[in-house]
Amino acid sequence: MSISRTLNSFLDRERVQYDVLPHPEAFRAAQIAHTLHTPQREMAKVVIVKVEKRFVMTVLPASWNVDLHRLKTVFATHQVRLATENEITDLFPDCELGAMPPFGNLYGLTVYVDQSLTEDEEIVFQAGKNSDENRMRYWDFE
Repeated sequence: MSISRTLNSFLDRERVQYDVLPHPEAFRAAQIAHTLHTPQREMAKVVIVKVEKRFVMTVLPASWNVDLHRLKTVFATHQVRLATENEITDLFPDCELGAMPPFGNLYGLTVYVDQSLTEDEEIVFQAGKNSDENRMRYWDFE
């Protein structure tokens, strides 16, 4: 299956239209955007952070880096760090490492999407495999 079981069940239940975009296995969102000839601003990447004792999903354009200092301000805490690979694996058992879909709500996580991703008609994102991306209308994603 080209997308996680969790996401596949949700999209089917909600009757959301999406395209699967196969590509050679890759692990960096900017590289995948280049391979798919997709603008990096439309290619969403997921970064999982731990805020105090809870995990939070951030979704941002492929070419951006998460700003932990800014997140400390946003969450009004000094305890913000990137999640470890082991923690991510536990949070997303039906996804390959690094290929988490930006639907953290399906995995019990709060999701924060950067405003810039809302400006395009479509969004492209990993959906469980490092060799397939999904593309859908941003409206449907939201």
